[in-house]
Amino acid sequence: MPLSTPARACGIDFGTSNSTVGWLRPGGETLIPLEDGKITLPSVVFFNLEERRPVYGRQALHEYLEGYEGRLMRSLKSLLGSKLLKSETAVMGSALPFKDLLGFFIGELKKRAEAVAERPFEAVVLGRPVFFVDDDPAADQEAENTLIAVAQKLGFKDVSFQYEPIAAAFDYESSIEREELVLIVDIGGGTSDFSLVRLAPERRQLAERQGDILATGGVHIGGTDFDKQLSLAGVMPLFGYGSRMKSDALMPTSFHLNLATWHTINIVYSAASQRALQNMRYDIVDPTGIDRLFKLIEQRAGHWLAMQIEDSKIALTEHQQHPIDLQRIEDGLSAELTRGLFEDSISALLERIRSSVATLLSDAGVGLDQVDTVFFTGGSSGVPALRQSVAALLPNARHVEGNTFGSIGSGLAIEAKKRYG
Repeated sequence: MPLSTPARACGIDFGTSNSTVGWLRPGGETLIPLEDGKITLPSVVFFNLEERRPVYGRQALHEYLEGYEGRLMRSLKSLLGSKLLKSETAVMGSALPFKDLLGFFIGELKKRAEAVAERPFEAVVLGRPVFFVDDDPAADQEAENTLIAVAQKLGFKDVSFQYEPIAAAFDYESSIEREELVLIVDIGGGTSDFSLVRLAPERRQLAERQGDILATGGVHIGGTDFDKQLSLAGVMPLFGYGSRMKSDALMPTSFHLNLATWHTINIVYSAASQRALQNMRYDIVDPTGIDRLFKLIEQRAGHWLAMQIEDSKIALTEHQQHPIDLQRIEDGLSAELTRGLFEDSISALLERIRSSVATLLSDAGVGLDQVDTVFFTGGSSGVPALRQSVAALLPNARHVEGNTFGSIGSGLAIEAKKRYG
């Protein structure tokens, strides 16, 4: 049914890697352009120390890579449910609570969306993963409460949530012509979420859809975890990961784990971390790797390296191999990454995802042969090994690919219109 008036509310998909804002209005695209005409705003903040200002998205990454002095913060959503959320970080010489950092970014989403829409938004449906935190209901509720507080502080008077895979289901439902039993597989930057939903053209306008949602589930595994495992398997050994100490013990792994994890990279740059590395340097049998690590820290190139690894992961969805040029660290140095190495490094994560899907279907009392469609969405849903794993589980289901970064935002906009008019 065509819209006669613009929706009063918007939907915000605050993602680990990318974010979108959706808004239903007559004759217009659902997703609002947020940066350079693009519907996504990378979930990145760079505090430019030279110009004393925060910048966001692609511009943030550009200024960081151009060598401006400052602090880059990425994978902000990963803070939700973590112990870091109650602490602070040093930004431009001041202590900034991590909760306020979330407000900076979500506030920027609101401001840009309102500028394009030429109207304020006082009501919002926020997407959320099925679980912010696995197996910890209290921490999960605290993460949601944090987002509510942040949104209200930004001026949203009405704040509600919808599971991200359910939002993606509503987006897919807008295009189907018959009833389908659909498994939504949403693989984002930080979580993998699943929903089993009964969809039909005649049910699109119903406000109450709880009876159509047969099951929801998920695990705290996403694209940043794939990046981390690829980094540890293919790159960090060049920087001392797995080095032997003279005692025959392995070098402590915390430095490399922090360096391979987006929101903990800055920990490696701390004075305490560098002192600890210096103290163990002479206890390592072959210091080649740790000396490269010192060079990387000196250049503060951790985020740069993480970007190279993320780009390689994306490239390996299409190609069998992809090298990373590391000459900025050492002449002639490179990491030769292959799809086989990548798939081996994430095999345990894929098995957890596959097991979660199987459990969800079993709990719903649905046979593997009863699912009509698997709808893939999320920035990390294109990993071939992941798709093959799910396909092997559901051999009779057809596979549909949604808008990688836009399905959830579009679905949240549909839900916002239903809830708030």
